[in-house]
Amino acid sequence: MNWQAILPLLLFIIIIFVVGIWAGKYVKSTNSFLQEYFLGGRSLGGFVLAMTMVTTYGSASSFLSGPGTAYNQGLAWVLLSMTQLSTGYFVLMILGKKFAIVTRKYKAVTIVDFLKERYQSKWVVILSAISILIFLFSAMSAQWIGGGRLIQSLTGFPYIAALFIFSISVLVYVVIGGFRAVALTDALQGIVMFFGTLVLLIAVIIAGGGIPNIISDLAAENPNLITPFGANGDLTPRYVSSFWVLVGVGVVALPQIAVRAMSYKNTKSMHRGILISTIVVGFIMLNMHLIGVFARPVMPGVEIGDTVMPLVAQQVLPNWLAGIILAAPMAAIMTTVNSLLLLVSSTIVKDIYLNYMEPDARESKVKGMSMWVTAVIGIIVIVMSLNPPDLIIWLNLFSMGGLEAAFIWPIVMGLYWKKGNKYGAIASMVTGVGSYILFESFYPQPFGMHSVVTAIVLAFFAYVGLSLATRKNTVALVK
Repeated sequence: MNWQAILPLLLFIIIIFVVGIWAGKYVKSTNSFLQEYFLGGRSLGGFVLAMTMVTTYGSASSFLSGPGTAYNQGLAWVLLSMTQLSTGYFVLMILGKKFAIVTRKYKAVTIVDFLKERYQSKWVVILSAISILIFLFSAMSAQWIGGGRLIQSLTGFPYIAALFIFSISVLVYVVIGGFRAVALTDALQGIVMFFGTLVLLIAVIIAGGGIPNIISDLAAENPNLITPFGANGDLTPRYVSSFWVLVGVGVVALPQIAVRAMSYKNTKSMHRGILISTIVVGFIMLNMHLIGVFARPVMPGVEIGDTVMPLVAQQVLPNWLAGIILAAPMAAIMTTVNSLLLLVSSTIVKDIYLNYMEPDARESKVKGMSMWVTAVIGIIVIVMSLNPPDLIIWLNLFSMGGLEAAFIWPIVMGLYWKKGNKYGAIASMVTGVGSYILFESFYPQPFGMHSVVTAIVLAFFAYVGLSLATRKNTVALVK
């Protein structure tokens, strides 16, 4: 067991616990438990807003499976990964001030709250909640697997033992502190990611004898590794371009990201968040995926892609520094898990229980239920993660595509198009999710693109068509 690498990671986790306990005092003293526990009192500044978006989006897929896929595919995957550069910009620019104003007016705590008030439909709420539960369990499982594998790589423990260590660390901290704990630790974790990826990239380049030498080694092994088309030549321009939707523009529809656009305190914070998040996402994603490619000549023969990053860190860095650097992917995983846990918990407690089962429930009951639901969800995900795939990136991308197909038009068109109504929203969600699952199951990459593109196009026509066809029935509601 590599204690020199483990101790810095343990210290980092202890700091996270302290922040969670400190943030817990706000949960105990607040006059509005739901606003504090699920939105941090809508008080985020620009830097914290940017970092909580970056670290929530930068998950186990980005920091473990992304470099692992780049290790297998070469520089083409680095090019594909840079489509994520636009994430923070598009989320805050498309939703922007209007979304923050409208959600405050609705007193919305969740994305489903916004959809409920905008469309005044029980079925929109139910379909939204079902979509979140289905796809986010897949996303959470990916994060749990990533955390387990990281601890396994560091300690040498069996995967199951590592999974339980990670799970206990996350659940205690999230249940206590809520959204404010997540947002504050996101800022710390974002800093660790920013500098950690830079140090590791430099170390890998030195270990490989410099960039020219690394490129020569890659070309000698397989010339396709240094082309834009991937190791097997299957990353076509059309397929790579479709990732501008999946991990770029479409991220505006991810509930765990969109809810961040409800939580900042003023316009200045939003503008600062746009600038900082765009710079940080671009810097981190470029570094991480280059590390994956450059690690191939340094450490050939890695079979499980998700282990490339922790293994190369321990090989090219002193043990104590490797432990500090590996806090970066642990930070990404923990913060994404935290955000997804809170989102699923709020869907069950706020969007289903309070809306349709006990609207007048006492705040003390809601508080207890929120914490218990969060804990139970975590236990369910642990069970789902016991038998992991080799690369968790596909679990994460599947989840992202499903959520985007479900929510992009009800959120964006609902915000900017007055003629949109509940019939259009229902048709869009059913068409988007249904077609996405069918394409993924039976006809992946329709027209040479990721299936989310076709699903989103069909969902758009369903939204507009049904909204216009039923316009006469909803004139009063639209006004």
